[in-house]
Amino acid sequence: MTADTAAPGRLIVTGAGGQLGREILRRAPAACAFGHRELDITDSAAVRAIVENGDVVLNCAAYTAVDQAEADPDAAFAGNETGPAVLAAACAAAGARLIHLSTDYVFPGTHDRPYDTTDPTGPTTAYGRSKLAGEQAVSALAPQAHVVRTAWVYAGAGSDFVATMLRLERERDTIDVVDDQIGSPTYAGDLAAGLLELVGRPDAPRLLHATNAGQASWFELAQAVFAGIGADPARVRPCDSTAFPRPARRPAYSVLSNDSWISAGLGPLRDWREALEDALSRVSD
Repeated sequence: MTADTAAPGRLIVTGAGGQLGREILRRAPAACAFGHRELDITDSAAVRAIVENGDVVLNCAAYTAVDQAEADPDAAFAGNETGPAVLAAACAAAGARLIHLSTDYVFPGTHDRPYDTTDPTGPTTAYGRSKLAGEQAVSALAPQAHVVRTAWVYAGAGSDFVATMLRLERERDTIDVVDDQIGSPTYAGDLAAGLLELVGRPDAPRLLHATNAGQASWFELAQAVFAGIGADPARVRPCDSTAFPRPARRPAYSVLSNDSWISAGLGPLRDWREALEDALSRVSD
């Protein structure tokens, strides 16, 4: 779809080629879809040309190369701050509504309980700082926008964690996976359904967390993937983060509390293990 074909009053999905964008479009095929080739969200004129009064813009576009962001923060801030700011300004000017996706990386990862929307932020990576800057820009430029933080999103395809575990299960006898990072595994299909519910709830709080329920380490998630396809989970071996040094330090604990989502009357996302089982069944179909 080209940038001049979006009809007013419709759902517009930016970042439509990503794993979350694809899941949203699978559930809302009539949405106006824009991947990065069709729309540069940092281009003010291009964005203004597609946003009309009454539209709901669901922004799934983001710079997600967490390690590369350490070496190229300008690119991270362009994708995660400038782009959302352009979208927010265009939506505010046109009388459209923006729903913007953010991340657990805005927190320092030092908690021992799930992070709530009221907890202080404190990103420790360039990626996290760029996402927090994007949140702040959206809130300042479009006060009626919603910012939705999520975490550990997968669809089981491409290069996401679950897809990677499925590939490694075929290629290796054993694999080592870190067990000292805890988060909220979130199936892109469930998140997409939740966001589409939010589309119909302009009265919901402006800042929300949305993940599948429960928590796991990457090691536990990998074991669950193996078990879910009938492979021996003992082939997954635990290790700590020092075994896989990365340019950007990952949060040790970044579980997000869904209290804000549930308190708003939005449908809670199911337990991550149930969601993973569903995701794996779809991958194998």
